[in-house]
Amino acid sequence: MRLRIPVILAAVALTAPLLGAAATTAPAVGTAGTYSNPLDLQLPGGRTAESCADPFVLSPTGHDRQWTLYCTSDALTSSETDPSGALVIHQVPQYRSLDLVHWRYAGDAFPTKPSWLAPTAGVWAPDVVYRDGQYRMYYTASDTTAGGSAIGLATSSSPTGPWTDTGTPVVPPGVNPANGQPRWEFDPEVISANGVDLLYFGSYNGGVFVRTLSADGRSSIASTEQRIAIDNRYEGTFIVQHGGWYYFFGSATNCCNGSLTGYSVFAARSRSPLGPFVDKDGVPITASRVGGTPVLSQNGNRWVGAGHNAVITDYSGQDWIVYHAVDKDDPYYSGGTNPTYTKRPALMDPLDWQNGWPVVRGDRGPSDSAMPAPAAQPGERTAYVPSFVPQAAPGAPIAALSDSFTGSSLSSRWSWVRQPDPSTYSVRGGSLSWQTQAADLQPPGNSSASVLTEPAPSGDYVVETKVSVNTGLNDVHNYVQGGLIIYRSDGDYVRLTSNSIWNTRQTEFGKHVSDATDGQPSYGNGVVGPVGDWTWLRIVKHTVSGQEAYTAYTSIDGRSWDKGITWTASLGSSARIGLISLGGSGFTSTFDYVTVSRLAP
Repeated sequence: MRLRIPVILAAVALTAPLLGAAATTAPAVGTAGTYSNPLDLQLPGGRTAESCADPFVLSPTGHDRQWTLYCTSDALTSSETDPSGALVIHQVPQYRSLDLVHWRYAGDAFPTKPSWLAPTAGVWAPDVVYRDGQYRMYYTASDTTAGGSAIGLATSSSPTGPWTDTGTPVVPPGVNPANGQPRWEFDPEVISANGVDLLYFGSYNGGVFVRTLSADGRSSIASTEQRIAIDNRYEGTFIVQHGGWYYFFGSATNCCNGSLTGYSVFAARSRSPLGPFVDKDGVPITASRVGGTPVLSQNGNRWVGAGHNAVITDYSGQDWIVYHAVDKDDPYYSGGTNPTYTKRPALMDPLDWQNGWPVVRGDRGPSDSAMPAPAAQPGERTAYVPSFVPQAAPGAPIAALSDSFTGSSLSSRWSWVRQPDPSTYSVRGGSLSWQTQAADLQPPGNSSASVLTEPAPSGDYVVETKVSVNTGLNDVHNYVQGGLIIYRSDGDYVRLTSNSIWNTRQTEFGKHVSDATDGQPSYGNGVVGPVGDWTWLRIVKHTVSGQEAYTAYTSIDGRSWDKGITWTASLGSSARIGLISLGGSGFTSTFDYVTVSRLAP
């Protein structure tokens, strides 16, 4: 159940744009229909909105039967430009719906940007609650006239405004003591717990925090601030209460990297809304080897970069996750002056619970075909019934391609791309030790790293290794890593590694392409499960809709696995399985084995 479903006993007045029959005619009571992603966001004149990033959905309140959708400030279409040719940015677009599928534009929350924001500031990631007869919209001010980001507040008697800004920050700009830079006071989330309102906020630069709000909600009590998550990992906090637990949902990596966006949603839970939040492996999200159980990751269809979610519960009790994603086949706005401005339409899918942990659509991930719609009105029921899919698993090992590194030298199955100095690697005691290189695979400027390769089998397969990279904890060693690679060339590969990312240690699954043009990115990354003293890494090569697909799995015990993102990549029959140890000198990657298998039936 969602923590923040408000109850109002009085009717809520609707704003003028919503009085038409199409906006107020309720569907017949019974089984809800179907829908397909992305959500249908209708604009005046028959146009459809192309983006709704950082979506938040407010449940119906009182006698108002409509749901309200809020989006981060963004362009609505590729065709709406200003006199300079740049796309017009709408400040928090709002939409209304009776069925959670068809939405009608209800104006922008901020026709005029609040005066205490810097002229170039964005108004991002709105979060709306109902308290004491009014709606409160908390939002990110990406920059203020005083410098630095902040959390703002606007209020209204209606869910779609007009909104009156309070004129002062709820969380003022702060400083990250780790680097002396302005802390990112981003992505507000407000819940009521134990008789008080709590405000969660924060992002990569500084981390995620929680504070108690004042009774009127207009300020936060700085002395109550507690850290919820380490920096350099999460943003887009959303809190869900389920089964006696508070679940932290947070998004990780780059939100807006075109077709190479690897943004994903992770979860951790706590008995207290103040934490500590730990993942299913028992790893805290405050740890340097940061925890987080994958909830929502791209699965090989057209949707990539699925993240920054909200959660709602329909009238039949089914939970739904609303989030943005990127269409890898149509990632950018076609108009305006920025050719790599990434569109992020809003999607929706069922959120299920398996062994106490959330999964999307029975662990299938984003949908790209017709789905049973939610029960969006009283008396309705959804036709959706959860069914869970097992994780892919390896079958019997292929002996000719598997190696436990016995003896004192590498097997003849291995060959080098740019062999390193023999003194930097060795085989002994049943493992391969390989010093990390001050090099990488990022052409054209940095592609001098060595790759240890062997042939890949034809068809679908699983490759797995167990690796330890001795970068320790907390210190910054960007981006020292060791792990697996499926290698076609220096410019075309996927790689899954145990990686040092600023003060954290994370498992990263990256994709590099050699055909990026017009300033488009050539590398994208996602992250998976936590890192341990030893980390098990697994890449499953399979086929999705006729395309080569590579899915990442990680583990810290070799038994319980976290499934991460899937990259589609045209690596072809010449691709080879490989190991890498790179990103900076002075450390060692130790590999216990490499096992190659067919997929288990």
